[in-house]
Amino acid sequence: MTLGTTVTTIAVAFFVSAIVGVIIIPLLRRLKFGQSIREEGPQAHMKKAGTPTMGGLIFLISITISTLALSYINDSLTTHTIVLLIVLLGFGFIGFLDDFIIIIAKRNLGLTSLQKLIGQIVIAIVAFFLLKLGPFETTVTIPFTTIGLDLGVFYVAFLIFWLVGFSNAVNLTDGLDGLVGGTSTIAFATFGVFALVYEQNDIALFAFVVAGAMLGFLLFNIKPAKVFMGDTGSLALGGVLAMMSVLIKQELLLLVIGIVFVVETLSVIIQVISFKLTGKRVFKMSPIHHHFELSGWSEWKVVVVFWGVALLAALVPVFLEVM
Repeated sequence: MTLGTTVTTIAVAFFVSAIVGVIIIPLLRRLKFGQSIREEGPQAHMKKAGTPTMGGLIFLISITISTLALSYINDSLTTHTIVLLIVLLGFGFIGFLDDFIIIIAKRNLGLTSLQKLIGQIVIAIVAFFLLKLGPFETTVTIPFTTIGLDLGVFYVAFLIFWLVGFSNAVNLTDGLDGLVGGTSTIAFATFGVFALVYEQNDIALFAFVVAGAMLGFLLFNIKPAKVFMGDTGSLALGGVLAMMSVLIKQELLLLVIGIVFVVETLSVIIQVISFKLTGKRVFKMSPIHHHFELSGWSEWKVVVVFWGVALLAALVPVFLEVM
């Protein structure tokens, strides 16, 4: 991919996402698909109740249309592209069911954790066997080294853990207007750069399509949000981001590029363990973005700072790779 092709890819996905958003958001309002705010969350968030959710449909539709169209034009529709779309739409469908049940039930409880886990595992296994139809390495490489560990038949277990883990990590991060929209844009654009470096143009195209679609979504999701992505969007983004790290064989690099998602998840784990063992909380509230809110930071400040952290975490590996 040339620089011109990259810019065009991002621009096409951006405009498709913007157009789809203009169509979808009024529809979600008419259907009264409003967000239920959990009572134990920050009280300042209660005013967001009723804001349309399931906005992930905006970028899921945009990514699908843009990927298929641009892949056809560039003759780059590969098995990898198909696997990425399956993971994106599969995890998105699980999130859609979760959001839909919440909306119908009028309470902040959708699919059970077990139901979501089973669905995520099935999709991960399907993706694994599709990849095994062609040449596929089962080695996990330590970033910026030639050291790798061949997991062999155990790679499928790693793949399940990786996809499910990051799907839920992004889901946990999705609690503030524009937070996941911005951090995921940075993460996908970064993996797009790595895909270009490794001459995997099909994956690069998909990564930049997602980045463009997320920028289009941010038009509606930045504070004050006109729509929330819901589990429809966050579960899909986390799953396909993890899948992308697998396809370019830089799985562990996601721990750096996705540092915000990792820290958000760790904050929840630490909070739960601490409360169960000592009866005390480490943070005022978890995930950690709520801790900063309750410490006096404005929602916008938390989002911008987290964007900054995500950008710095992305620039470091890109700089080291280029150097």
